[in-house]
Amino acid sequence: MSSEPPPPGSGQPPDEDPFKKQPPPAEGGGSPYDSPTPPPPGGGSPYDSPPGGQPPPYGGGQPPPYGAGGPYGGDPLAGMPPLADSGKRVLARIIDMILVGIVVWLLSWAFGFHQYTMDSDKIKWGDSFGKEVLAAVLYVAYDTVMMSKSGQTLGKRVFNLRVANLDNGATPSAQTMLVRSLVLWLPFAFCCFCIWTAIAGGWSFFDKPYKQGLHDKAAKTVVVSTS
Repeated sequence: MSSEPPPPGSGQPPDEDPFKKQPPPAEGGGSPYDSPTPPPPGGGSPYDSPPGGQPPPYGGGQPPPYGAGGPYGGDPLAGMPPLADSGKRVLARIIDMILVGIVVWLLSWAFGFHQYTMDSDKIKWGDSFGKEVLAAVLYVAYDTVMMSKSGQTLGKRVFNLRVANLDNGATPSAQTMLVRSLVLWLPFAFCCFCIWTAIAGGWSFFDKPYKQGLHDKAAKTVVVSTS
C-alpha cells in the first residue's frame, strides 16, 4: 500500500477556516515527536520547588490553570492580523446602514405604511412600529448572514476589515453573529436609533486592549484588518 498522501480532490475533508490562527513553528526546527525533556534527577515533578527555595509556579506544585500559557503565551491577539482602525469601522458601518436603510425604505413603501390617513394617531403608531420591526429584521439578518459566511459585510469589504472570534481568529458562527447583531440593532431599531449605534460602535475607540465595541464584547469577537 502506498504511503503517499492522497491527491487533491480525492474526497479528503476540506481545510479548516483559512483565517483561523495556526500554532507558531517550533523553535529550532525540532519535531513535535522528538523525545521529551527528561525529568529532573530524583524523579521530582516539574512543579516542585526549584533550587534556592523559590515558590513553585502557580502555587502548591499544581499544574498551570486552564488557558494559561499555550502556544501563544496566553495572548489572544498573537497570530492574528492587526486590529482594525476604529475610524474605518465607523465608515464601513455607515455604508452598511445606508445600503440596508434603502431596502427598509423601499419595503416600507411597498407594504403601504403611508397610504392611510384616517384615525391618524393609530395609523402613525402602527406605521412606526411596522418600520421598526422591518428595520430590526433586515439589519440583524444582513449582519448575521453576511458575517457568518466570511466575517465581512459589504462595508467591511470596502475597507478590508473582517470580524473574527477573539479566542481563535476564525470566522464567527451564525449563532455568535446573531448575538452580536441583536445587541447592536435591536436598540437601534426600537428605541435609541443612532445614539445606541454611536455608543456601541464608538466604544472601540476607547476599549483596551482589543478595541471591541459593546456588541463585540457580547459576542467575544474582534474586528481585524485584512490588508
